[in-house]
Parts: sequence; structure tokens; C-alpha cells
Amino acid sequence: QVRLVESGGGLAQAGGSLRLSCAASGSIRRVDAMGWARQAPGKERELVARISSAGSTTYTESVKGRFTISIDTAKNTVYLQMNSLKPEDTAVYYCNIRGVRGSALLPSDYWGQGTQVTVSS
Repeated sequence: QVRLVESGGGLAQAGGSLRLSCAASGSIRRVDAMGWARQAPGKERELVARISSAGSTTYTESVKGRFTISIDTAKNTVYLQMNSLKPEDTAVYYCNIRGVRGSALLPSDYWGQGTQVTVSS
């Protein structure tokens, strides 16, 4: 099975930085994209950043210019560099991979267990 393990979460002050890492393992035939989503208590999960297999990146409007997603293919790891953190960035951040396994024709999404990010004012 696909396994995604996040790390790098923790406490930060407003204006500070954190770097999240997600190590991916398991069998998948084709990876279409990897990304990060977050969910705060009482709020819906939102996609924060995504990078496609072609290297194209997308970000939710609230993090543009502050967060950067990248991949180290040799380590099968995706990163989220978070700069200029704001209290509203406080959430559990989940790593995501979108890909195709086995004989499936359509891609599926796989998720890590999440890492807590807390930003104080």
C-alpha cells in the first residue's frame, strides 16, 4: 500500500518559517501529482499546494508568495516550505499523492496522517 509520512510540523511565531517533509513509499504505477492539504478544527480540508508530474505547481490564494512546494525524486519526498507564517495557517497539514495503482484506469488520492502546524501571533 501507499504510505505517506509527514514531518516538520511544530510551533512557529507569526512571520516565521517551517519546512514540512513527506516521504512516500509503496507501489504505484503512475504518479500524477503530489500535494499538501490542511484542515483546521471546524473547517473543511483545503488543498494548499500541489505539484504535478510535469512540475507544474498550484497554490491556494491565501498562501501564494509564501509557500513553496518541491520534490526530491531521489528521496521520494515532497516538501512544503512555509515562510511568513500567519496564525491563520494553524492547521493539521496532510501530504497527498494522486496516482494510479495496479490495473486501475482512474487515479486515486492517498493521504498521510498529518502533522500539526501552530502559528502564534
